[in-house]
Amino acid sequence: MNALISSTRAELLRLRKWPAMWVMVGVWLVLNLTFGYLFTYITYTTGDATAGGESVPPEQLLADMMPAAVPESLIAGMPMFGGAIMLILGGLAVGSGYGWGAWKTVFTQGPGRLSSFGGTLVALGVIVSGAVVATFAVDLGVSVLIASVESQPIVWPTAVGSAQAIGAGLLIFGMWTAAGVLVGTLARSPALAVGLGLVWALVVENLLRGVAGMLGPVEAVTDLMPGTAAGSLAGALGVATQDDGNGTPGVLTVLGAAPAGGLLAAYVVVFAGIALAFVRRRDVI
Repeated sequence: MNALISSTRAELLRLRKWPAMWVMVGVWLVLNLTFGYLFTYITYTTGDATAGGESVPPEQLLADMMPAAVPESLIAGMPMFGGAIMLILGGLAVGSGYGWGAWKTVFTQGPGRLSSFGGTLVALGVIVSGAVVATFAVDLGVSVLIASVESQPIVWPTAVGSAQAIGAGLLIFGMWTAAGVLVGTLARSPALAVGLGLVWALVVENLLRGVAGMLGPVEAVTDLMPGTAAGSLAGALGVATQDDGNGTPGVLTVLGAAPAGGLLAAYVVVFAGIALAFVRRRDVI
């Protein structure tokens, strides 16, 4: 346990001083604000309230930017865009260690493979948790600002809704980060890990869902894929699905909240477990 704690502290120090980590988190926050609030507010103020060819009432646009809607805004972009960013973060955090030769040094001279790699997993969990909480705080601050500018009453999100959204965000981001860790471990290259992860998250799953309606066995598989579970959890918590005219890409209603959440938790454990198994048994060279 002491070795794990020491490894976690060392990894947190490395990640905190690593520019790539701040870039990834910053990109996510900018994208979240841009698509969640900036474009919506511009559409609301200019009166061009259309989405997917259908007219969206200005009242609905304004309501989507109010503090009460922050839980939905928090997780709207996580299944696809935010998940892709966290996947990159996980792949870079692990894959770069092979490129730099850091893992070879740590595994041969450090406290042990499981403790060292386990510290990386715990440190990434802390980073993911901080990113989710920071996103919630930023969204809440921006929504309060918009409500004040538009002279709207400030109705705070419910505690239950906020807790559910934060929990869902942790599961979604945690799953994609663990997937990046696994790909980075298998590829042992940050560039290859990022490329393979993005192809799967943004291309392969969407293609498989596109043909699932024609092939029953494929549909059975797509219903259990990581992206489906992430999108279904967001859809179950009230985010507009991609099938709606003004829905968010990647948000689905294939699974209910409980099955989707359980599947995401299982993926986190499986991805992390497989990565640990490979690190323990495979040569580091």
